[in-house]
Amino acid sequence: MDYIPLWFEITSMVVLVAILIADLLLVRLRPHIPSTKESSLWVAFYVGLALVFAGILWAVTDGETAAHFVTGWALEYSLSIDNLFVFVLIMAQFAVPRRLQQQVLMVGIIIALVLRGLFILLGVAVIENFAPVFYIFGAYLIYTAIKQAMPEGDHEDEVKREGFMVRLVRRFVDISDHYDDNKLRTVVDGKRMFTPMVLVFVVIGVTDLMFAIDSIPAIFSITSNGFIVFTANIFALMGLRQLYFLLGDLLDKLRYLHYGIAVILGFIGVKLILHAMHENSLPFINGGKPIEWAPDISTWMSLGVILVSMTVATVASLIAAARDKRKAAVTQ
Repeated sequence: MDYIPLWFEITSMVVLVAILIADLLLVRLRPHIPSTKESSLWVAFYVGLALVFAGILWAVTDGETAAHFVTGWALEYSLSIDNLFVFVLIMAQFAVPRRLQQQVLMVGIIIALVLRGLFILLGVAVIENFAPVFYIFGAYLIYTAIKQAMPEGDHEDEVKREGFMVRLVRRFVDISDHYDDNKLRTVVDGKRMFTPMVLVFVVIGVTDLMFAIDSIPAIFSITSNGFIVFTANIFALMGLRQLYFLLGDLLDKLRYLHYGIAVILGFIGVKLILHAMHENSLPFINGGKPIEWAPDISTWMSLGVILVSMTVATVASLIAAARDKRKAAVTQ
């Protein structure tokens, strides 16, 4: 397991929490629709911040630990882009005013970090006490990859699942029909009520829970160090809000992105199973002995597969979109 000095872990968490709080306050005090330039600068800032963190981690520990962080961050960043499609549907379903969407996304990110933190603690404990859980993680990710690649695995299904939660909240909580700026509470005909923003937060939270179930087992294929896993998640999610506005309508054009994500999940699933075979201790598999011929896939190969899969899926999507645009222009 990667060894990281305690002082570095504490300092890093204090700084990252401070950045998140500052970002949340900025969104809360100044709700607005960010321009493409503003979104680009913020995305570049957070990507640069992650790379600087990797460099410091390299200096404090070693190159292997830094490589684990970069690969884990790239993996979580790739998988978190899938969240954006669902966020678009949620915003449309609840007619969230565009100037308030920054706050919704920021709260969603905070909820995601809390849920993922709990999953990471649980995952580390399970791995330490039951290493064969990698068989389960691997099989689940392969199953998820197959679902991701299926045409019927549309993102609208993700949102429909939350209908029960919305009905449950409405049954016990008075919710108004209209937003009141960025307030959670409002007054309607003299009665104090919650605004629809509460429903949006509930749906975002439940959706984040579903994504955490997919993404946390995946990153454990890179490292079982809880600090690396959690910081990779933080850096992946911190720039997600700005990426949402930067991509904008481009999301609709990324028609093949789900195939790239499916390839990544399937590859990571296979890697987890191979790792489990290499460390095997189950008595009904190979007599409880490690399977020597099972290879360990390197961190750098994992990083390469992640980057190539996302690049190919994105480029193919943009080429297809441009081709369709040319065809539409010809037929007009």
